[in-house]
Amino acid sequence: MTEQITLERLTGLIAFARVASTGSFTAAARSLSLSPSAVSKSVQRLERTLGVTLVTRNTRSLTLTPEGRELHERALRLLREAEAIEQMAATARAEPSGTLRIAASLPIGIHLIAPALPAFRAFHPRVMIDLRLNDRFVDIVEEGIDLAVRIGDPADSRLLSRRLAPHRFGCYAAPAYLAARGTPSHPDELAAHDTVNLRYQSSGQLLRWPFRVGDREIEILPPSAIVMDASEPLMAALVAGGGIGISADFVAAPYVARGELVPVLEAFAVERHNVTAVWPESRRANPALRAFLSHLQQVLADQ
Repeated sequence: MTEQITLERLTGLIAFARVASTGSFTAAARSLSLSPSAVSKSVQRLERTLGVTLVTRNTRSLTLTPEGRELHERALRLLREAEAIEQMAATARAEPSGTLRIAASLPIGIHLIAPALPAFRAFHPRVMIDLRLNDRFVDIVEEGIDLAVRIGDPADSRLLSRRLAPHRFGCYAAPAYLAARGTPSHPDELAAHDTVNLRYQSSGQLLRWPFRVGDREIEILPPSAIVMDASEPLMAALVAGGGIGISADFVAAPYVARGELVPVLEAFAVERHNVTAVWPESRRANPALRAFLSHLQQVLADQ
């Protein structure tokens, strides 16, 4: 019974809002595709339910009472919210189109996102991709970015987020280097090797290398003679025989596939679940964003 009364009140509010906006029961009925008598009865039921008179009627015109004017403003807000919900649903059903602005760090952009774009556009040719790669932190709300893919937990409460597929973080070296210097069997042996390390651009701190040893995770900061602030030159130094380095598997995968690098200390590699897609609340219903998120998740899961 409560649901029936609630629906009746909502119907009455919609009818009353149209009557007040158009100034006539006939015009309101026409806009609602109802008969004038049905609209009149709906408003009368609302008045009885509320216990107030909302409209004074005569043969030529109608006038809102003070209570009617106040309720009209509230009813208009209700209608605007209902229209916004309807528009959001229509947008969600729409075919993905327009420009999708994506921000990511260089390694994520090069090795995860860029390879997924041709297949995505084959499915959604009306979507144009604007991929922006930078290792600095991007305020996606301020810069009008639709989607960012980052490593780490989202710190901005204005953003929605979704975890992507996990990856492994481990060591790699060139076969020629290992042939000349030997292959370490434990992280403690890295001290006797040449290593190439990464410096974070955001903080200037050196990367501490994580390893899974038994049931615990440890971190080592090897004494590296070569330090880079980006993953691609680090990979190039390793391929050239610069020593042992540590990297996410999706960054090293192309070099391993070509035989330029091989995994080292695989038994001690750690698994990470911190590649996260984030987007503003305002983009929630964007069909292109939703389609790309689904596509990216599927690509990473297949890998």
